[in-house]
Amino acid sequence: MKEFRITVGNRPGELARVAENLSRKDVNIKAIAASASGGTVTLHLIGHDIEATRAGLTEMRAQFTEREVIPLLLEDKAGALAVVAKQLADAGINIDAIYLTGKADDLIELALAVEDVKKAKKVLNV
Repeated sequence: MKEFRITVGNRPGELARVAENLSRKDVNIKAIAASASGGTVTLHLIGHDIEATRAGLTEMRAQFTEREVIPLLLEDKAGALAVVAKQLADAGINIDAIYLTGKADDLIELALAVEDVKKAKKVLNV
């Protein structure tokens, strides 16, 4: 699973432009978040198809980076995230971003963007 961080101008229509271009590539957006700072917005996006997401962003000449994120299933109960966050903290691994990517019955699916993917996978046994 990959996270794409896309930098766009902080003006009306930018999200529509990105979404329309990805739609043309049949990309279903699995998770999205955004944060604005001054004249720019950073979109954090996980598409269901990595290659199609990359192709759509490249075709529109978007400024973007991509990196691996860790998919993780947790019980949907108080404290589940705290356990994972503490395990990573104790191992000295910083969480850069976290996404809720799905929910079914008593489980939630998260995607974690961390500074050391290999180490985090080992710590979390995934």
